[in-house]
Amino acid sequence: MAGSSHGHTPAAWTGVIIAFIGFCVAGAFTVMAQPLGFWAGLVIVVLGGVVGMIMRSMGLGQPKGSGQITHLTATTTREPVTAES
Repeated sequence: MAGSSHGHTPAAWTGVIIAFIGFCVAGAFTVMAQPLGFWAGLVIVVLGGVVGMIMRSMGLGQPKGSGQITHLTATTTREPVTAES
């Protein structure tokens, strides 16, 4: 959607970046066959969500009610296209 600001907040960016780092850590330790490191990566992923929610509650997220999607309806009519001779 053009003009939408969904997810463009410090809370969203921070939470996603932390979760991405967690996925990278978990993936690396999966390849190295180290279960403890894998689970540590998943803890980092969950921490990203927690940090994002805390930042949102501190006012760094999207304001409440602005995330609702409104349905757009076409209010203009098109004229039929005719071929000119």
